Amino acid sequence: MRPKVGIIGNSYLMNDQYPTHAGGTMNSDAVANVSGCLPLLIPTDPRYVSVAELLESFDGFLLTGGRPNVHPEEYGEDPTEAHGDFDRARDAITLPLVRACVERGQPFFGICRGFQEVNVAMGGTLYPEIRDLPGRMNHRMPPDGSIEEKFALRHPVTLVEGGLFHRLLGAREVMTNTLHGQGIKTPGARIVVEGQAEDGTPEAIYVKDAPGFSLAVQWHPEYRAGEDPVSRPLFEAFGEAARAWAGGTRPAALQRSA
Repeated sequence: MRPKVGIIGNSYLMNDQYPTHAGGTMNSDAVANVSGCLPLLIPTDPRYVSVAELLESFDGFLLTGGRPNVHPEEYGEDPTEAHGDFDRARDAITLPLVRACVERGQPFFGICRGFQEVNVAMGGTLYPEIRDLPGRMNHRMPPDGSIEEKFALRHPVTLVEGGLFHRLLGAREVMTNTLHGQGIKTPGARIVVEGQAEDGTPEAIYVKDAPGFSLAVQWHPEYRAGEDPVSRPLFEAFGEAARAWAGGTRPAALQRSA
C-alpha cells in the first residue's frame, strides 16, 4: 500500500456557476510518479473536513499553489485591492494543519501559495505584490503563451552553503520557474530562509527544529517533476518522509543543518 498524500484542493466556479474543489494534475502526477505515494484530493473547507481527521487519514500533505491568497487578517493586516482574491475556507484548514504537522512531525511540502501558508502559519507576514517593491522583478506568470512558456525556467535561486536544500539538490544555485505575485515580508518564528532569488525574494524555506519534513518553495516544482533535476529530488525526499510516517517512523529534526 502506497503512503497516502493529501493534496490541498482549491475552490473554483466551473462555468462561473458550479462550485467545485479541484487540483492540478501536475500535482497528482508528481506525488504518484516521483514521490511514489497515493494522491488524494482534499476538499479544503471546514464544512467537510477537520484538521484532526486529516491528520489521522494521511501520511503527508502537499500544500499546492492557488490563485486566491492567504487573507492578510491572518497576519494582522487589512486587505487591499493589491491582495487580490481570498479563500477563507482554505485558510481555516491549511494554517492550523501546518502548525499541527510541525508539532507532530508529520510531513508536508509547500508550493507557491503553500509556501506562503507555511510562513503565515508560523507567524510571518507577506507582501501583497512583489513587483511593486523597489528593486524587485516581476515574479508573476506570463499572461500569454503556452503552458510550457508559462512554466519555463526564468530565474536562479541561490541556496545557503551547506544547508538542507544545498545538500538535497547538490548545487548552490538552481534555476526555477516563477508564477507568484505575493512573497514573504517577514519570516515567521522558526522559519529558515535557505534560498533567494537574485532580487532578494525568499524562495526556499523550512521550519527550524521541526521533527519531520517541512520544506516549502515559492516556485512550482510539480511541473515536469520527473524530468527536472531540481524538482525530482524534492518530491523524492517528500515521498521518503511520507513512507517513513506510514511505517511508524518519526524522524528527529530532519531539517537541522549538518
